[in-house]
Amino acid sequence: MDRRELLTLLTRVRTGSLSVVRALERLRHFPSEDLGFARMDNHRAIRQGFPEVIFCEGKTVSQATTIARRSLLRHGMLLATRASPEIFNAIKAKAPRAAYHPLSRAIVVKPLHPAPPVGQVLVLSAGTSDIPVAEEAAVTADILGSRVETLYDVGVAGLHRILDNRAAMDAARVLVVVAGMDGVLPSVVGGLVDKPVIAVPTSVGYGASFQGLAALLTMLNSCAAGVAVVNIDNGFGAGVLAHRINSMGDSDGRVPAGWRRTRLNTPKTGKRGR
Repeated sequence: MDRRELLTLLTRVRTGSLSVVRALERLRHFPSEDLGFARMDNHRAIRQGFPEVIFCEGKTVSQATTIARRSLLRHGMLLATRASPEIFNAIKAKAPRAAYHPLSRAIVVKPLHPAPPVGQVLVLSAGTSDIPVAEEAAVTADILGSRVETLYDVGVAGLHRILDNRAAMDAARVLVVVAGMDGVLPSVVGGLVDKPVIAVPTSVGYGASFQGLAALLTMLNSCAAGVAVVNIDNGFGAGVLAHRINSMGDSDGRVPAGWRRTRLNTPKTGKRGR
């Protein structure tokens, strides 16, 4: 249940087309529901504009599927991250509309009537090996309602690759920059644009990268203004933050309730849209 559905429910009670008893039954598991192994936050869609996202790592197939089924019953849409093919197959059996993104390991069930996307989020990766984390950010922002474009393998080892795409960077409201190894790309991008830059360090690299710690410290010490940093490999967190910043530029300032998903068009540059 989101804000719109709750408003409709209360209006029906006020007009007499729905009894108080029936409305109370609809709200029986509001704002939370105890599944024994998890307490579902059914109120999150009203507080934040979209339902609770399922983090699948560490959950059994049965646990993830049970949470997904209850979430779909309450909200009619779903985002599950770090999901295995086994978890996807189990959810797909219960929700035929479910789609799996193998690179990001995200499961998506989009709403039947999504709202039009807003703004422009640009997701960049320094290398091809960083694409899984970049895709998690792109899929997340896309589903939450942002218009998303991707630009992959534009690291600083070939600086011309990023300089050749100034138009795409200038068109974005917010940029997500994903990099491992030396982690320098966010500083370069931050020095080229006047938009918010969200830096995502990845665990890609040789031994001295310390599973992404070197990239994280480089990004935290960036001398470029307007660069914020999320945790190592946290594409989901970057996607959520990018969407919230991006949606602030919407005409009415609200967080769009519709979720959408599209497929990457090309390995290097792709636009996500209808």
